[in-house]
Amino acid sequence: MTPVRPALNRIADVVARDLEQRILEGSLKPGDRLPSERTLALELAISRPSLREAIQKLVSKGLLETKHGGGTVVTNRLQASFSDPWQDMLQQHPMLQTDMLEFRHMLEGEAAKLAAERATDVDLERINAAYTALQQAYESDDITACIDTDVAFHQAIADASHNSLIGHLWGSLMRVIHGHVSDNLVHLHAIPAQWEQLRAQHKAIWESVRAHAAEDAMRVSREHISFVRQSMEEAAKVEDRRNSARRRLS
Repeated sequence: MTPVRPALNRIADVVARDLEQRILEGSLKPGDRLPSERTLALELAISRPSLREAIQKLVSKGLLETKHGGGTVVTNRLQASFSDPWQDMLQQHPMLQTDMLEFRHMLEGEAAKLAAERATDVDLERINAAYTALQQAYESDDITACIDTDVAFHQAIADASHNSLIGHLWGSLMRVIHGHVSDNLVHLHAIPAQWEQLRAQHKAIWESVRAHAAEDAMRVSREHISFVRQSMEEAAKVEDRRNSARRRLS
């Protein structure tokens, strides 16, 4: 008896769920471009009409965006829906910075713990690559590279937690506080002892995750955020003093 082929929309539903899962787990990240229609159809062993239908389903959800002449890319909707209002609120209400750091303390500590428990060999390779890039940035004294690789290192750990919400919430959080992270790293870079302390903290986080030492990973990650919080508070005081000095001159 000849098997009945699934309806076109049934195939499209299965493919849409597969692509959606890749977005949720971070295999496909905001800004990533999907392979060409021909390549992806061959990879998934489906027809191109079925693939188009699947892609359209995710476009309608706002997870994918088809650009004229630019292919199909993953949107940042899962992150932007959280971060956009908070960016404005943080600028207007500086006291929220403390709340944000408390949230980061909780989120990153749990992410590091879960990463130490769950990270696969592939995850560890990715974290190691991110850590190596971070160390190279430190050595180059390129502050922009330090900021980018710092964010990538922590994102790799968040993704290795294998908790989709943690991975996407961490990305959202970085969108919210990217400017504050940049200012803080500039501040720390001007203080060699604290800059070296920051490097040591990242090394401790990486080593504890690599060793699958969950409690240690949580502890050193939270100590890192406490250090960041203290340095950000000090940076804010320095900026207040500078502004006060400028006002006296005016």
